[in-house]
Amino acid sequence: MMSQMFQENLFSKLYLRSNQKPRILVVSMRGFHSQAYRSPEYEFEDSICTFDYADILTPVLASGGVSTLKKRVGNYVARATSKGKFLKSGCIPSIVDREYDLLFFICQQYWDLACINSIKAWREKCRKAVLWIDEIWAKEIGNHKTRLCFELAKDFDYIFTTQSSSINAISNLVQRPCYSLPYGVDTINFCPYPQLPQRSIDIYSIGRRSPIVHKALLEVAERQNFLYLFDSLKGLQMMDYKEHRTLYSNLIKRSRYYIANKAKFDAVDQTGGQEELGSRFFEGAAGGAVMIGTPPVCEAYKTYFNWSDAVIEIPYDAANVGDIIAELDAQPDRLNRIRKDNVINSLLRHDWVYRWERILEKVGLESTPEMLSRKAHLGKLADMVNN
Repeated sequence: MMSQMFQENLFSKLYLRSNQKPRILVVSMRGFHSQAYRSPEYEFEDSICTFDYADILTPVLASGGVSTLKKRVGNYVARATSKGKFLKSGCIPSIVDREYDLLFFICQQYWDLACINSIKAWREKCRKAVLWIDEIWAKEIGNHKTRLCFELAKDFDYIFTTQSSSINAISNLVQRPCYSLPYGVDTINFCPYPQLPQRSIDIYSIGRRSPIVHKALLEVAERQNFLYLFDSLKGLQMMDYKEHRTLYSNLIKRSRYYIANKAKFDAVDQTGGQEELGSRFFEGAAGGAVMIGTPPVCEAYKTYFNWSDAVIEIPYDAANVGDIIAELDAQPDRLNRIRKDNVINSLLRHDWVYRWERILEKVGLESTPEMLSRKAHLGKLADMVNN
């Protein structure tokens, strides 16, 4: 049994300044992982804590040889017996010692699920439990390791995933209701209004990229007064997620164009050809950049980015990308409309508050006054952009 002091250190008390006691327990992997691609999830968790009444539980990795040995033995037993309850994540054990209406656990990868085994009494203390899993390809669901981890998902009442084409496979495996829930974004933080900073970055690209488009943009940058901002390092670790998110949003707000491609577009071996909507579409639109790239062919894209020119589609091997940008630059009125449409649609449809509202509807919980207030503020901001 851990000491009370240590137990309290695992929990962050983030519920609002009202007299409301916390009704939500958010389980966050931020104490365990710091990869940059997890930053949207941490932003979602913090957003929940601003417009709902929540505690956040952040399991941390245990250190030492004994812990490593226990993890290896536990995972060996889990594989040998096909029992997910024996899986070990290496987290320091914690215990849920009060009651909540809802436990909400975001997993970026399916193996994050093993972390739930280190949290004691969570199912007894939480009336409902929701799992939101980011990346899970239908092709992976038949794997032994995946199925083993998903044994733990059977203790949740509802499952949501960003991968819309995976929901049937997940539901059939886990025998729990599974729904598609796309990414969102803190649209207020990403919104370029009312300050409207100068867009001094010509084109911004992060993460995976087409080597052909990248080479063409480098050549444009060599020949012209053209700032092409891209990743030049392999490191993915954030020193501070909030600082990273602030820097990232400020760069998008100062970019004329932003590259957005379908998720894992260059990893067909992993995706099996499944096309999905990644977080960059939501972030680029919210920041008011003109997005260029290859969007996914899927229902989620048609549903959530159904306005004109949401993405200027270019081929994966568009060696003439410089000409495409020059042609767009010759249409300033079109570009101004695109930027406004992107921001307005983001404010009215893609803020995290709308994603949380949908989850609460499924579990039968009411929206908070703070959620209603945020939605009203988003509406006023959208009106200002439109005028």
